[in-house]
Amino acid sequence: MVLLALGVGSGDEVITTSNTFFATAEAIWFVGATPVFVDINPQTRNIDPNLIEAAISPKTKAIIPVHLYGQPAEMRKISAIAKKHKLFVIEDCAQALGARGGDFALGELSDAVCTSFIIQKNLGCFGDGGAVVTNNAAMASEIAKLRNHGSPKRSHHTMGYNSRLDEIHAATLSVKLRQLDRWNDRRIEIAKQYDAALAGTSLELPYTLPGYRSVNHLYVVETEARDALQSHLEAQGIKALTHYPIAIHQQEGFPFGRPARIAGSLQHTERSAARVLSLPMYPELTDEEAKQVIEAIVAWDKTQAAKTQKVAG
Repeated sequence: MVLLALGVGSGDEVITTSNTFFATAEAIWFVGATPVFVDINPQTRNIDPNLIEAAISPKTKAIIPVHLYGQPAEMRKISAIAKKHKLFVIEDCAQALGARGGDFALGELSDAVCTSFIIQKNLGCFGDGGAVVTNNAAMASEIAKLRNHGSPKRSHHTMGYNSRLDEIHAATLSVKLRQLDRWNDRRIEIAKQYDAALAGTSLELPYTLPGYRSVNHLYVVETEARDALQSHLEAQGIKALTHYPIAIHQQEGFPFGRPARIAGSLQHTERSAARVLSLPMYPELTDEEAKQVIEAIVAWDKTQAAKTQKVAG
C-alpha cells in the first residue's frame, strides 16, 4: 500500500535485506519494482547501512529497513543516506512495536512505518491484520482509499483492495495495546536471563546496539550445529523454530520471472540463515520454563564440547 501510494512501480528499485520474512520483498515485486538486496551487519542481523550507498542506482526510489527480531535498524545512518539521495524510507516494523533506537523513535526518521498484527507478534489481533503509520496526510488518504476498493466515500470507487481491519481485530488490539509495554518488558527480562546463563556457551547470542531498546520479538541464537541443537531441544519437549533458514535470495525461483538485484556479497546473510535458531520467547514464559530451556542448552553444549575435545585429542 505504501509503495503504491508513493508511486513506486515498474522499472524502479527498492533497497532492502534478504534476511527477513518473504513479505518484505514480496511487496516490492507486487508493485512491479525490483528488490535490491544488501548484506546484513552480522552483529545486529539488520541491513548494514555502510553498504546501502554503493547499492543505489538511478532506478532506486526507496529503502526498506527491517527491524528484525525486535532490534531497531540504524535509522540515523539510513535516514541520512536517503535524504542525500532523495529516497523514500519505509520501516518494516512487523517485529518491533515498542522498540526504540538510541536517540530516535521508530517512525521518526521515515516516510511510513508498516507493522503486522498477526497473532504471534508482540501486539497481535485475533487473526491476521496490519497497519500503516505516517504523518504524510496525502499518503494516509491514498492508503485509506486503496484498502477499501479505492473508495474515498460510500459508492465512489477507483481501483483498490479489500484490506480493511475487521472490527473484532481492532477491538482486540485496543485492549491489548494497553499491555504492550508490560509484555515487552517481560520479553526483555527473559532475554536477560538467557544472556546471563548462556554467555559461557558456544552459542552466538543476540546483540543489541548500545542505548537501543530491543523488544525481543524473537530470541535468536546462532550455531554451526543448529539442527543438532534443535533436535536435542525437541527431545526435551522444547519447541525451537528457525527464522529464517532460507534467505529470500535463496528461495526457489523469483516471483513473476523477475530476479532481484544482489548488491555485492550476501555472505553474512547466508551464514546467519544457516545457523539461526529461535529459543522460546513470549511474555507468558515463566522463569522456571526459561530455566528448563537454559539447562537443556547448557547440557547439550557441554556434550558438544566433550565431543570436540575427543576428536581433537
